[in-house]
Amino acid sequence: MTVMLESADVTRTSRPRTGPPAWLLVALACAGQFLVVLDVSVVNVALPSMRADLGLSEQGLQWVVNAYSIAFAGFMLLGGRAGDLYGRKRMFVVGLGLFTLASLGGGLAQESWQLLLARAVQGLGAAVLAPATLTIVTSAVPQGPARARAIATWTAVGGGGGAAGGLVGGALVDVLSWRWVLLINVPIGAIVLVGSVLRLPESRAGDGRRLDLPGALLATAGLATLAYGISQTEAAGWTAVTTVVSLPAGLALIALFLAVESRTAAPLMPLPLLRVRAVWSANAAMFLSGSAMFCMWFFMTLYAQNVLGYSPLDAGLALVPSSLAVILGSKLAPRFMRTLGPRTVAVLGTAVAAAGFAWQSTLRADGTYLTAIMIPGILMMLGAGLATTPLAALATSGAAPGEAGLVSGLVNTSRTMGGSLGLAVMSTIAAARSEGSDTPGALTDGYALVFRVGTGVLLGGLVLMLLALPRRVPAG
Repeated sequence: MTVMLESADVTRTSRPRTGPPAWLLVALACAGQFLVVLDVSVVNVALPSMRADLGLSEQGLQWVVNAYSIAFAGFMLLGGRAGDLYGRKRMFVVGLGLFTLASLGGGLAQESWQLLLARAVQGLGAAVLAPATLTIVTSAVPQGPARARAIATWTAVGGGGGAAGGLVGGALVDVLSWRWVLLINVPIGAIVLVGSVLRLPESRAGDGRRLDLPGALLATAGLATLAYGISQTEAAGWTAVTTVVSLPAGLALIALFLAVESRTAAPLMPLPLLRVRAVWSANAAMFLSGSAMFCMWFFMTLYAQNVLGYSPLDAGLALVPSSLAVILGSKLAPRFMRTLGPRTVAVLGTAVAAAGFAWQSTLRADGTYLTAIMIPGILMMLGAGLATTPLAALATSGAAPGEAGLVSGLVNTSRTMGGSLGLAVMSTIAAARSEGSDTPGALTDGYALVFRVGTGVLLGGLVLMLLALPRRVPAG
């Protein structure tokens, strides 16, 4: 099996020689990715207002977040494979259309069930859209430094979307209302949708295969059940019936999925792909990095508001330097990759992030902005930007052209599932250390322990990268 993701005519059969410039394709794809990542975090600061307006219960409030993340994680592999078989542009447009319409429905919701349904449909749209964004980027730009720069832009936009969530959400809630954290997606989505219909070329694997429906159902059910179980660890605890049943059931469904795939003529997930060193090692590293990095925004925001007394908007503003750092790291990564190689850059970025986590683990209840938020935040996110670009480049370079969307979905799934699991585990750790107390000192002890554990996770990921990542992007 060829292990290079080529940008040859195979993956862009419908694109004429006089087609749109690569920068426009990358810009459209990155705009879609920005919306997807932004909505993971933008609603957090709006939750109290949503609860007051719609009468949500405590459990219902948590499902405003979980409905999106579970649908997002559960349908990601299906969305990636559908793009390969039915067209990346088609899936991009379908996913973006679903996402935009669901945002409108959520923003206009008058009942709690309407909001939760809209968030689930948003997650489904995001799962179809997200794999297509990375595949469009890698298909638009030839293998080499130019593609590394394009992936760096995709990484920076994704990181910026996650970082901007708190700031954008805080500003919209303060100035307008909670509804605008969802309604803001509608005009942006409509503009990107029109541009995509008019300018994106179609591309697909072109091998005539049908979608592996049994595999798709098992993968989606397994990932969704596992994501549900993960969400319940924070809502109900690790010993609750819903947790104890859901986590093993999700793992069993995934095991059954792998068994079915080994016997299917045209599998959703070709198992030989998981034996490709660049694919499995980069995705494993992405999972570990995501499990630590995703927590950073959540606990930094809690520390700023619950301990230091910042308002939601002030907390968002406090993390602006970190947002700029992830963009800087993403843009520097391709330059370092040309001279040092992707594995070295991924290791370097992870080491920088681990240093930031170690610094943050020393936080105190009377910490100052400069030393308790800004500097460690910059280190953590600078490292994240440096590491994510080479990991994504390695993972996507390990796939044949017909599997580009699948591997893109796998990259996003690894990062999303790592983040979901990491947040659930870290929240449990923080709650156990603070022992139910909401005093600044107790909360600080819990947050500090989270960052110590995160340091250990990143160091484990660093060892994995050194041992398993290929030194260079595979060449055909």
